Amino acid sequence: MKRILSGGLLVLALAWAQGVGLEPVATGLDKPLFLTQEPGGPLLVLEQRGRVLALAGGQKTLWLDVRKKVSCCGERGLLGLAFHPGYPENRRFFLNYTDRRGRTVIEEYRGGRPYRVLLTIDQPYANHNGGHLAFGPDGYLYIGTGDGGSGGDPQGNAQNPGSLLGKMLRIDVDRGNPYAVPEDNPFVANPKYRPEIWALGLRNPWRYSFDRETGDLFIADVGQNKWEEVDYVPAPMSTSGGWNFGWNVMEGNHCFKPAKNCKRAGLVPPILEYGHDQGCSITGGYVYRGRRIPELVGAYLYGDYCSGKIWAARWTGNRWESRLLLQTKLRISSFGEDAAGEVYVVDHGGGAVYRLVPAR
Repeated sequence: MKRILSGGLLVLALAWAQGVGLEPVATGLDKPLFLTQEPGGPLLVLEQRGRVLALAGGQKTLWLDVRKKVSCCGERGLLGLAFHPGYPENRRFFLNYTDRRGRTVIEEYRGGRPYRVLLTIDQPYANHNGGHLAFGPDGYLYIGTGDGGSGGDPQGNAQNPGSLLGKMLRIDVDRGNPYAVPEDNPFVANPKYRPEIWALGLRNPWRYSFDRETGDLFIADVGQNKWEEVDYVPAPMSTSGGWNFGWNVMEGNHCFKPAKNCKRAGLVPPILEYGHDQGCSITGGYVYRGRRIPELVGAYLYGDYCSGKIWAARWTGNRWESRLLLQTKLRISSFGEDAAGEVYVVDHGGGAVYRLVPAR
């Protein structure tokens, strides 16, 4: 592996992707946490304190301001944004933020204005708020929630079927008031479970994504003491649900609780993990479907907030193989994807956004 500096790009030459670099897109941001693209519009970056800025032509303009609603910072703030699949016609989008009382709020906007609150979830501690939102290929809204915080899930929320914490939720925002539960949600017939639950056993699913080409689901779940993990559900099972990803029985592929309580039956192991010798907080990304870097097409990209490492993972036919793609000094809070499938990296600590590009 050879380190190269080329035209201001940080580049690592690898066998998989020769000359991959990061090109600055925006700087001077205040604690950026997520990047997406408005359908038919500009790139948008979310700042933790509650602003959404549009990036176009080298300029930053205010697109939305919810700072008066949001509590910040630590692991609280404006954490997620998702556009309705029919946004070009209905102008609907959804926010996930921590309100002034420390609660998780899922709120719908229409035409740039608040329309209704869909869901409010009490948070017992200030950390592990989850925060991501994404529409699946089935048209339903998926909401990732952390286990409620502290350390080790002391309230047992992730394995509690009566709690919305430590879960992946799946709701229908096109029916009901304020929403409906899809009839094929996996636990709707079980009175012990909240019907919104699509999967359980998550600690803090900070970022997840559906592969835009295949529909496969990748969930990066932040670890506790030793292990970070990527959970995976291939299509078409990626919309069927019912999965238990193991927390707080397991941390990655390893028992978290004492061995006598480590019952693995029925738990879905991660496809990838790394220890805290490589980092300390995983940030999920996207399967690359852009055109700028052909060598990366089909690879799942993810990183670590603490170490600044970015990896690319592929299915080799019998196992997942992950390789280091870039070693950076960034505090990677998120990846982003534009309409063309190009991937971006968000630097929370440096207040910047970068585009993944081939070296010049």
